[in-house]
Order: sequence, then C-alpha cells, then structure tokens
Amino acid sequence: MSAEYLVSSLPPVPFDGPAPFPQAKFAEMCSEWLSARDARGVAALVSGAESSHPLVVRWRDLSVQMRNASAEERARASGADAGKWKRPASGCDIYRTSLVRAAFRENGPMARQDALDRAEWDAAGELVSPCDPLGPGAAFAYAVRLGVAERRSRTAATEGNAIFDRIAAAARTGAAGKE
Repeated sequence: MSAEYLVSSLPPVPFDGPAPFPQAKFAEMCSEWLSARDARGVAALVSGAESSHPLVVRWRDLSVQMRNASAEERARASGADAGKWKRPASGCDIYRTSLVRAAFRENGPMARQDALDRAEWDAAGELVSPCDPLGPGAAFAYAVRLGVAERRSRTAATEGNAIFDRIAAAARTGAAGKE
C-alpha cells in the first residue's frame, strides 16, 4: 500500500473539464493503495457517511464554514435570518469565508458559482500536508476536486441550454394550446 504511488499516478482533474473518473471509482482505487483507515475515510468523504477520520472532519468543517458563509450572504440579500440554515463547525477560516463573500459580489449567477466552486477547489488543498505532498491528504484533496469537477460537468452550459430549450418549448406549446 502506498499513497505516494496512488497520488503520483493519478491523472489531473481539470477545473473546467470532465472528471477523469467518478468519485466512487476513486474510492475503490483507494482501498487498494491506502491504509484501511484512510481508504474508509475517503469512502466516507465521497459518500457523505459519518467518519471520525481527521481529514474528513477537517474537510467537513471547512465545507460547513463555506456553506454557512453562503447562507449568510443569501440571507443578507433576501433580508432573511441565516440562523436556520447555518450548521455548527469547528474553527474559523476567515480566508475561505471571505472568498465566499467575494463570490456573492460577482456579476451573475454563473460567475458567482464559478467563484464558489473555485473556493471549494482551493480549500481542498488544505487537506494536503506540506510535509507529505504525496501522502493521504493528497488523496482526500483529489476526491474533493473530483466531486467539484463532476458537479461542474453536470451543470455545463450545453446541458443548461438543453434544459432551457426544453422548458421554453414546453412553455410555447402550453401557450399555443391556450389560444
């Protein structure tokens, strides 16, 4: 078992392109190359299952902090109270929170989502130890980035345009039937 071998042999995950393979496949790969504890941690991170693995706990705290900042910004824009959407998290990553707040100042929803995705992508790097850049933390960061790439691929412009076209066609057909 060698995290270094696994991490060094992985294809890059493009931010603006399709993931090289699904997160679930990566979790399976980890069971062969990582320790049993780390492989279970990656599987929990990917599936959203509970885990006490320190890297999963760290990621969930970072993720919750960023989602809480998003909830605050959405609530501020709508004049609502963000309290019911916020979740408890340990620590306080002011840098990540400020990135989320800056994303809400972007022009348009696509630019805002790109900035939010970039903040999540960059936050995954927090899981990589500077003393062990090819260690288990790099595998956890890779899993997070695969998830971002998969989500971005599902919401690509071409797919969005196809959905819009179907909705517009249905609206035209419905309007034509009422005449």
